[in-house]
Amino acid sequence: ACDLMNQGILALVSSIGCTSAGSLQSLADAMHIPHLFIQRSPAGTPRSGCGLTRSNRNDDYTLSVRPPVYLNDVILRVVTEYAWQKFIIFYDNDYDIRGIQEFLDKVSQQGMDVALQKVENNINKMITGLFASMRIEELNRYRDTLRRAILIMNPSTAKSFLTEVVETNLVAFDCHWIIINEEISDVDVQELVRRSIGRLTIIRQTFPVPQNISQRCFRGNHRISSSLCDPKDPFSQSMEISNLYIYDTVLLLANAFHKKLEDRKWHSMASLTCIRKNSKPWQGGRSMLETIKKGGVNGLTGELEFAENGGNPNVHFEILGTNYGEDLGRGIRKLGCWNPVTGLNGSLTDRKLENNMRGVVLRVVTVLEEPFVMVSENVLGKPKKYQGFSIDVLEALATYLGFKYEIYVAPDHKYGSPQEDGSWNGLIGELVFKRADIGISALTITPDRENVVDFTTRYMDYSVGVLLRKAEKTVDMFACLAPFDLSLWACIAGTVLLVGLLVYLLNWLNPPRLQMGSMTSTTLYNSMWFVYGSFVQQGGEVPYTTLATRLMMGAWWLFALIVISSYTANLAAFLTITRIENSIQSLQDLSRQTDIPYGTVLDSAVYEHVRVKGMNPFERDSMYSQMWRMINRSNGSENNVLESTAGIQKVKHGNYAFVWDAAVLEYVAINDAECSFYTVGNTVADRGYGIALQHGSPYRDVFSQRILELQQNGDMDVLKHKWWPKNGQCDLYSSVDTKQKGGALDIKSFAGVFCILAAGIVLSCFIAMLETWWNKRKGSRVPSKEDDKEIDLEHLHRRVNSLCTDDDSPHKQFSTSSIDLTPLDIDTLPTRQALEQISDFRNTHITTTTFIPEQIQTLSRTLSAKAASGFSFGSMPEHRTGPFRHRAPNGGFFRSPIKTMSSIPYQPTPTLGLNIGSDPDRGTSI
Repeated sequence: ACDLMNQGILALVSSIGCTSAGSLQSLADAMHIPHLFIQRSPAGTPRSGCGLTRSNRNDDYTLSVRPPVYLNDVILRVVTEYAWQKFIIFYDNDYDIRGIQEFLDKVSQQGMDVALQKVENNINKMITGLFASMRIEELNRYRDTLRRAILIMNPSTAKSFLTEVVETNLVAFDCHWIIINEEISDVDVQELVRRSIGRLTIIRQTFPVPQNISQRCFRGNHRISSSLCDPKDPFSQSMEISNLYIYDTVLLLANAFHKKLEDRKWHSMASLTCIRKNSKPWQGGRSMLETIKKGGVNGLTGELEFAENGGNPNVHFEILGTNYGEDLGRGIRKLGCWNPVTGLNGSLTDRKLENNMRGVVLRVVTVLEEPFVMVSENVLGKPKKYQGFSIDVLEALATYLGFKYEIYVAPDHKYGSPQEDGSWNGLIGELVFKRADIGISALTITPDRENVVDFTTRYMDYSVGVLLRKAEKTVDMFACLAPFDLSLWACIAGTVLLVGLLVYLLNWLNPPRLQMGSMTSTTLYNSMWFVYGSFVQQGGEVPYTTLATRLMMGAWWLFALIVISSYTANLAAFLTITRIENSIQSLQDLSRQTDIPYGTVLDSAVYEHVRVKGMNPFERDSMYSQMWRMINRSNGSENNVLESTAGIQKVKHGNYAFVWDAAVLEYVAINDAECSFYTVGNTVADRGYGIALQHGSPYRDVFSQRILELQQNGDMDVLKHKWWPKNGQCDLYSSVDTKQKGGALDIKSFAGVFCILAAGIVLSCFIAMLETWWNKRKGSRVPSKEDDKEIDLEHLHRRVNSLCTDDDSPHKQFSTSSIDLTPLDIDTLPTRQALEQISDFRNTHITTTTFIPEQIQTLSRTLSAKAASGFSFGSMPEHRTGPFRHRAPNGGFFRSPIKTMSSIPYQPTPTLGLNIGSDPDRGTSI
């Protein structure tokens, strides 16, 4: 600069960095030489403010040709428009980070979370170092940070950086990056768009181009070369902005000098020696400076003019942007523009997807789990078709949003769990490694999973349930005895025997009056038979007239009425409803018992849930610790399974309980062909099923919003009822097989009754055969003469008369047990005729039946008038003695205790005619 001043100059034009600009400013101010400063940044890096001191004194001779650095204002407005709250700023080595200090202060005041990272020259080495130094959790958080980023670097560095982060899967199609630099050409823009994915916004400085093509190369009386004025010319595209400002600065000085010459106010060029101490400044410097400041030019950079402070106020920024997408080389369009006067012109609001997902094809990863995801059609050579509750939800979203999807099953058929090296397998691993866009199945939302992927809002509540096999309903042939316990039946049987014995004893102590013609007697056998008959409501044949006996029977009949009524009522209930109840009705019951082993799918969300709660020393409920001890037997290999289908089959064929998602277990229990399952579980839902997406996916919010709409308008309930009907063919909560509707009773319910009847028939037939055999055996033995004993009927006459009174008063009652009344048989008579009942003794319980042989023509029997009231045979003038023997009641014979012969007198009765038969077995019994 000193050398140029020695040669003689009118003005000094510099295109340098901020470091040398201060020195030139001091020199120009001292020598009063107009200094037009054009700031240049190294290698196309964005500019930072030089911080040149400005004063209102007349000794300020430096003019800034390039406009001030407005990057702080532009970035702040764009970030505010996009509503970013968290992002990272990348800058290269050549950029002075102090240039955005004002921006950092403002976003900090607004509560934004901003991170800074310097991009090294060796970008590949930097990215490799990130993977080597970060754990999987830190790397996932870093990926989340990269969703929103601002790049302040030269175009070549930005291209290399974009290439590396895309190839290493640090960013996905849901990211949104902003690249800001004044010097970005159209070629750079196309290259940046081609190398990026997701959404890209580019901010660069632009210059107005005249609409009239013929006027583009003419600036007043100055003609510009076509290689410079044509924006499509390759040379002009490669021109740096600082060079364009140099061109316009020279043009501006030429116009100022021309004006000076026209005004005849030209000053000689300064020939100064700046090295000398006593060197005087140029006298015409102030006049030349004012002429330059007042002048202006319309050049390649548009209007070039200066404000009072010596700066160029004319600057325009162009904002370009792309849409979300994975396709490389997407088109870019102008979103808006910004200038210091009017601010932002255009809308940069982050456009929501809403229904504008048409043409988007999502790759969906899933795990087969009934009824959420099932294969509906598997034709060789064609893609598999899927169905299920989760597929219905996905189809509802696709119909509303307009996207298409491709489904594939996770290679290892697992939901996903963290591995030792920090990576994930299964469905979650497919999303973490960007091989799938969304994951859907019976996938629960857990904190560990949400650290590595994003979830929509829950579309169905989740709870842990237990699948158990229903108790087998055994055939009870004696269901008719079920209403009463065995001890109660024993008490009833003992009561029948006891009451029968008491009735017999009461009648023995106080004999009842027997009516004339009564065929029964109050023996112990008859008393027992009467009590049993009254208990089964069949009545009895023994009339009891004493007050004590009647009180006893009244109480017994009331007892029998209550017992029979209770039995009838309970029998109806027992034959229609099975009251077998399983002891496990909740998770608490399951944890307390050890007879039935239980487990879940190894390394699943349920397994981790029980493990975390079971090993937590601060967990108040001991249920989980008890469950964990059972599930973790033999390190989990004893009771756990690898897939849910294996657990269901294990329940079906063995003594086992399967702990799994309640919704899955309910579907299995409802649709089981044999209805052999039932479920128990928690009623409180602590988690939910959600759709998993890649971390930072732009589809999360719109998916969640649509799911809420489906729940609000009832469509989600319709989908649920499709797979979990309220009126299913099986009962979910009954631990045994029960009839849901009333129906006819089957033979099994009454098998015991028929068995009892059959047993009675067989027993009676056996006793009848035994009696027949016994009678034939005794009948074959002919008794000898010495075995037959004769009795004197006169002795019987005297014994009966002694029990009767001779007066007309009522006769003395006597017990039948005091008279030995046995059948009398006549051995010598050969024929038999039908028996004939003669008459009843009045006012007694004695009935006389006579068996009269046909050969006895002269035999007659007379009952006197007194016999009608006093039971007296009277005088019997004729006596006939016959050989009689005693016959036992069962037809057998026994010796008579009477050792002497006696004669019984018979008196013919005129009114009584007897038909005598010839049966030798005929006899007389009283």
